[in-house]
Amino acid sequence: MIKQKTKSEELMERRKNIVANGVGVFNTITVREAKGAIIIDADGRELIDFAGGIGVVNAGHCPEPVVEAIRDQATKFLHTSFNVVTYDPYINLCEALAEILPHGEKTKVMLVSTGAEAVENAVKIARQATKKQAILSFTDAFHGRTMMAMTLTSKIKYKEGCGPFAPEVYQLPFPNYYRYGGSKSLTEFVNWELKRLYESAHNVVDPKNLAAIILEPIQGEGGFNAVPKKYLEGLRSFCDQHGVLLILDEVQSGFGRTGRWASWQHYGVQPDISLYAKSLGSGMPIAAVVGRADIMDAAAPGTIGGTYIGNPVSCAAALATIQYMKDHNLNQRAVEIGDIISNRFETLRKQYPQIGDVRGVEL
Repeated sequence: MIKQKTKSEELMERRKNIVANGVGVFNTITVREAKGAIIIDADGRELIDFAGGIGVVNAGHCPEPVVEAIRDQATKFLHTSFNVVTYDPYINLCEALAEILPHGEKTKVMLVSTGAEAVENAVKIARQATKKQAILSFTDAFHGRTMMAMTLTSKIKYKEGCGPFAPEVYQLPFPNYYRYGGSKSLTEFVNWELKRLYESAHNVVDPKNLAAIILEPIQGEGGFNAVPKKYLEGLRSFCDQHGVLLILDEVQSGFGRTGRWASWQHYGVQPDISLYAKSLGSGMPIAAVVGRADIMDAAAPGTIGGTYIGNPVSCAAALATIQYMKDHNLNQRAVEIGDIISNRFETLRKQYPQIGDVRGVEL
């Protein structure tokens, strides 16, 4: 007797037949609809979603105010291109981001569609602002799959057969205390890694040609590694000393993932530019480059942006997402959930020596 295929199996078979193999398949789950933390697959089974669209739906699937904002904007206009016609949703979102993520005395914002686009545009802004070319990133980093972003990315699996890569990109080891601290105390380890940072001015890249250092304060693809506070403070000092911009990539760690709008707000270290996407729009394609006004204004007209920068429907979704997060105090909720999970994992770590580390941002 031939077993009848499920709808999920049929859908996966159709995918295999028509979709390019290079598009990743993390699992064979399908989705017909989703709400809150629940996905309903093609066969009607309910599943708890622990992936969140790769850190995208921090406010849950389909929050009603966000869906309503999308519906309302879609009845007005879907696209005009902000380069051609100015519209409220773009300006409103920029103002909202500057309010919750201030960068110095005056903040300016530009909107794009994806995290990788945000990285690409931040690099262009930094190079124009400093009149320098080199960019320094870190091992275990993930910054995206476009060419510059992929060059900055450390994970080799994502880069196989894709070179040659962008020039003037250099890397240092991420200060991963769990992996490489050895017998050193955290303070000793951070001092050692900061020494390595300063030595890089002599043996890796000349700061006279270094436009920016880009860092995920909490690495995502690299294993959810949180940068030590003292290291980030030292990195800020190094940048100030050498006229280098500090870019913090918060695409994965922003918007409620750590209990703040951005993880750098836990550290008290001000970036020159910071980057956001993913949960900013509850699943709609929207990303932002936020920075000091004088730096953001250094980019010449026409050198940053694109056709779909700040799509009005995506802007409406992002504005509604921010308000929803405020109304439901999701940053505080993230802290509460984080405490519960961390305490439980710490208990397990004491019971099972196979668990080597329980990681989280310094709160």
